Amino acid sequence: MGKRRQKLKKAFNANLVILNLKRMWPFIKPVWVRALIGVLLTIPVGGLDAVVAMFLKPFMDQVMVDKQQSFSNLIPFLIVGFTLLQSVLLYASDYINTWVAQKITIGLKRRLYEKLLSMDTAYFDARNSGEVLFRYSSDAETASTGLINSIKQFLSRTFSSIALVGVLIYNSWQMAAIAVAVLGLFIYPMHIVRKKMKVILAKAVVNSSSVITAYNETFAGNKTIRSFTLEEEFKKRFCQITDTTFYLAMKMVKSTNWLSPFMHVVMSIGIAFVIGFGSYLIVSGRITSGNFVAFTAALIMLYKPLRSLGNYFISIQNSFIAIDRIFEILDLQPQIKDKENALDLKEIRKGITLEDVCFSYVPGREVLHNINLEIPKGTTLALVGNSGGGKTTISALIPRLYDIQSGKIKIDGIDIQDYTQKSLRKQIAMVFQDNFLFSGTIRDNILLGNPTVTDEVIWTALKNACLVDFVKGLPQGLDTDIGERGTLLSGGQKQRLAIARAFVKNAPIVILDEATSALDTKSEKVVQEALDNLMKNRTVIVIAHRLSTVQNADNIVVVNDGKIVESGSHENLLAKDGAYASLYKMQFKK
Repeated sequence: MGKRRQKLKKAFNANLVILNLKRMWPFIKPVWVRALIGVLLTIPVGGLDAVVAMFLKPFMDQVMVDKQQSFSNLIPFLIVGFTLLQSVLLYASDYINTWVAQKITIGLKRRLYEKLLSMDTAYFDARNSGEVLFRYSSDAETASTGLINSIKQFLSRTFSSIALVGVLIYNSWQMAAIAVAVLGLFIYPMHIVRKKMKVILAKAVVNSSSVITAYNETFAGNKTIRSFTLEEEFKKRFCQITDTTFYLAMKMVKSTNWLSPFMHVVMSIGIAFVIGFGSYLIVSGRITSGNFVAFTAALIMLYKPLRSLGNYFISIQNSFIAIDRIFEILDLQPQIKDKENALDLKEIRKGITLEDVCFSYVPGREVLHNINLEIPKGTTLALVGNSGGGKTTISALIPRLYDIQSGKIKIDGIDIQDYTQKSLRKQIAMVFQDNFLFSGTIRDNILLGNPTVTDEVIWTALKNACLVDFVKGLPQGLDTDIGERGTLLSGGQKQRLAIARAFVKNAPIVILDEATSALDTKSEKVVQEALDNLMKNRTVIVIAHRLSTVQNADNIVVVNDGKIVESGSHENLLAKDGAYASLYKMQFKK
């Protein structure tokens, strides 16, 4: 069994380049002509290294020994001419290969970003921002740019080596046999290096992600860090992360960088053998002095780039590992998918129904237990209850941000899983407690609701969101930049801008998740007025802790610990003197 495993491993290593080229082919295909030209240019670039060594034999035999003046005048011009040609080809190779590498990088990044957009909400719940940034951006650079540059150097050195080996054989096949035999000692150390690299790089990726996460959290949470005087604590955490970075970097050097010095020692042994054996061949008259000088020059030129071959090998392996990580991502499939013949939800005629809905974020820990709800079209449902009871989860299940484990959610009597996700979500507008605003202008953020609307519709939405006076008072009006995540706006202004975005979307279902809970009393009144405008003639689901905002709802449902405790109108629930009445008394007691 062990031998079979070793054979499979060797076969895998032998076909690793072909495997990765197959994987990368969809990204290489659009630029394959230039990629081929870039590869072909490495042949003369590498092969011309042998020209200087070839000229040393006739120079030594005919000029140094036979004193032929005419030949000595010609050789310098030939050497300069061939070197000039090699330089031009080298520049062309660098330009074309860089162009190809950048195009492949862009293709990879676009495909990875498309994959990122397709992933479920649960995917983001399980990952930190540093991991996403590193794996979706840095790996693309390493996989393409690093791979193309390394392969270019690797091929150039390979063709140079082949040409130089030809010079060695031409001058003395006996000494060439010794030199080539020494090269065989490089193969096993490269296998050891690759094995160690994969383990260390896996840890390095996690650590690099932690560094990016630390910067992101410090940027986003700077006010919390200041207010809780957490500077020293975060400094200590970051020092621990960077200590790990240092440890992994040094472990990588320790585990891999011995390859080049090892090659250097082996090469010196090879040269020593060649000089010793070459001296014997000269004395015995089997080769000329020109043969020996040309052979020695070719051997030194061969061994010198091979010393750096270890570094190129490490770089290529790094790129291969990055490709593995990229295709791990590209092979991922979102858990929430459209059915093959999914329907388009074009309008809502009856309403929403939840039948025995059960859901858990983590297997075995149910968050919702047998939820049954009727939400007729044009009515308002309010969800209230203790924190963590499952209210927000219910609102996230309706647009299929998550899929339920059992039961059914229906719109107009049809399971929402039978609709396309896009058409379903187009019918729903959501306003959260902490709405995410994107960097850009007020206009940009409102148009996210519907990019085709006119300025007239935008101003109507701003009027309904109670933002007209504020926007008109800005120097650049709709084209005012609001900063990253809307940092230049107050909490109330952010909420109203999100409401304006929902107005522009003009969806028949509106979900309001604690839309006013983070605001002061004055801001809440303005935002509540905007929300009242948004709720008109729509099917509304309101999640609220402040019961004053839901008293006019058609149906109030109390959700505690994932179960519906009671439901009814405000007056009916107060008359029952149950869970809702207890919440009401706690909030409004004198």
